[in-house]
Amino acid sequence: MANHSESRTRRVFLNNIDSYSSKYIAQFLSSCVVGELLNDGEEEDKHELSSEATRCQIVGTVANKEAKKLRFASDEYRSLSREELLQCLMQCDVIVYNITEHNDLIDEATWAISALHSEIEHFGSPKMFILLSTIMTWAMTKPADPDEPDIPLTEDDYKRRRPHPNFKEHTSTEKLVLKLGKTKKSKLATYVVTSGLQYGMGENIFHFFFKTAWLGELSSVPVFGPGTNVIPTIHIHDLARVVQNIIDRKPKTHYFIAVDDSKNTFEDIVKTIASTLGSGKVENIPKEDAYGTKAITETDLLYLSVNLQTESVFLKDRLNVHWECESGIVDNILQVVEEYKQTRQLLPIKICLLGPPAVGKSSVAVKLCRYYKLHNIDVSETVNEKVRQLEELLEGNEKTSENEEMLISAEAQLKTLKNNMLLNDGQLDDRHVMHIIREKLNSKPCRNQGFVLDGYPKTYTQAKELFHDENMEVEDTRSTIPQYSKVLVPDFVISLDATDEFLKERVRSLPQNVAEEMHYTQDEFTASLAKFRETLAEDESVLDYFDYLEIHPEHIDCENVDTVEKIIKTVGRPKNYGLSPEEMEEERKRKEDERHLQLKQEEVEKELRQRLENDKMTALLEEWNRNMAEVKKQEHELLETRSVPMRHYLMKYVMPTVIQGLMDCCKVKPDDPVDFLAEYLFRNNSDD
Repeated sequence: MANHSESRTRRVFLNNIDSYSSKYIAQFLSSCVVGELLNDGEEEDKHELSSEATRCQIVGTVANKEAKKLRFASDEYRSLSREELLQCLMQCDVIVYNITEHNDLIDEATWAISALHSEIEHFGSPKMFILLSTIMTWAMTKPADPDEPDIPLTEDDYKRRRPHPNFKEHTSTEKLVLKLGKTKKSKLATYVVTSGLQYGMGENIFHFFFKTAWLGELSSVPVFGPGTNVIPTIHIHDLARVVQNIIDRKPKTHYFIAVDDSKNTFEDIVKTIASTLGSGKVENIPKEDAYGTKAITETDLLYLSVNLQTESVFLKDRLNVHWECESGIVDNILQVVEEYKQTRQLLPIKICLLGPPAVGKSSVAVKLCRYYKLHNIDVSETVNEKVRQLEELLEGNEKTSENEEMLISAEAQLKTLKNNMLLNDGQLDDRHVMHIIREKLNSKPCRNQGFVLDGYPKTYTQAKELFHDENMEVEDTRSTIPQYSKVLVPDFVISLDATDEFLKERVRSLPQNVAEEMHYTQDEFTASLAKFRETLAEDESVLDYFDYLEIHPEHIDCENVDTVEKIIKTVGRPKNYGLSPEEMEEERKRKEDERHLQLKQEEVEKELRQRLENDKMTALLEEWNRNMAEVKKQEHELLETRSVPMRHYLMKYVMPTVIQGLMDCCKVKPDDPVDFLAEYLFRNNSDD
């Protein structure tokens, strides 16, 4: 029975838990039960552990200060001083320092073990320090027997190991860690794990090759140099298991080489990646050309150039590692590729667009392919592409013993296709179309990124044959669900539709030459539309096929909505590497142009509003002036009307006297005419 008296909690520190290597090791350890490996084969204790299960408590530093908190970490330390970091380390039971990825962490690792050693008397409980180093500290080690260079190096050759000149500091740190662990082993136990090149999950050192093969933008995946060098490797989870074993078992051996059993060359690894994710073609190029990729650093190239045959003897003899990929990356490539896709969410998006003629399937397909970076499968274009490929294959290759069978097969296939087209007015029959489309769906690019299937299949029978799973030898006749290939069948089926009148009006608006080219003349289109409606009304239509598979079609009325926007909302975000640097620049320019256009439009609208306001003010002013003129006119007419009686009175009673007075004044010619006239009017006032 195992001893369970030790504390059930264990606080484990790792540096840079947001970097590739430390992140996946920390994530793995966070799921481990404390003391789990002490109970191998003891069923009673395993049951006890599972009922009491206490997981490791993960803490660590992070390099990216802006990143979101990692779910598996209890605490994250950001921008700590050395004194603050030491206090954190003092609270941990296990300290793991990983110097396999970044050389600038060597100084911190050296400080950490030295600082902990200086505080050894203040430890509240025993601590363990594990240094994860790199196989590059063995890079220049010569074979023990020059006559037998294939004999692998083991931990027994530790004292003979010679590092690559760029990794001497790693070696010095290894020695320091082991040295300081010998002083008080009961309080501070130290271990060094020298790791092979790590692979698995989202990939790191091999990521360039995975990405190049997955994208398929290059005709071949490059191998830098001859590629004959043997590269020691280990899956990142297997490295995590080694760390877990050391923590749980506290072995007496303190130095381990952590590599799998593979003896794969650099070229073996790249060829396997290229074959699984891409065309399988590789090309040896000079190492100097690697720097042009920008994705490969000088340090990466040193790792990829290492040539060592090593074996983890102590690992197998003194630990009990439950390997995930013991035989290496080449033998386990399918699992590794699936991890790579799932971790980076590089999942194919498979869309099938269906609908009547002229509803806009092809234009929607082009926009979706551009947005999601998918492959557009148009039936006529795919058939033409297949014919071109066969013709280029036959024209560009001379028959040799190696390719003779392939060329004979291509020639026969091309002849069959052309003969069939001659018999069908330039069209292929369903059987050949089905084979070509199925081959396209099965191609690596479509399986990697996904596709948009434009307007095909059209019938239930075509769908059943196209998506049938060839691996199933006998179909279960009792099942109502057709057997289908999960690789080929689309994830999203979009059924576009519109009224017949809308579609006919759209066709009528096309230029004559375009309508003829698309076979959308009035008679052709009417017949095509009628055939589509008739096929869709059958007892089992193509839409029914997808319903049976529970891939329920999304019906979109193209007359009333933005079709592409609606589909994007249904499908969700892209699942790829995103925009390339060139596309990012193009997108930046497009947004800049849109911003300028928007500003210009806002300026025009502002000017228009100002002009409208000015015009409105002018109109109001003119109306005001017209109203004022009318008021003045009315006032004048009113005054005129009111003044008529007064004039009549003056003319009858006043003006004759005034006129007579003026005449008399002229006759007399007085010295003061005004006074004379006044006196005259006073004397002759009729009211007196």
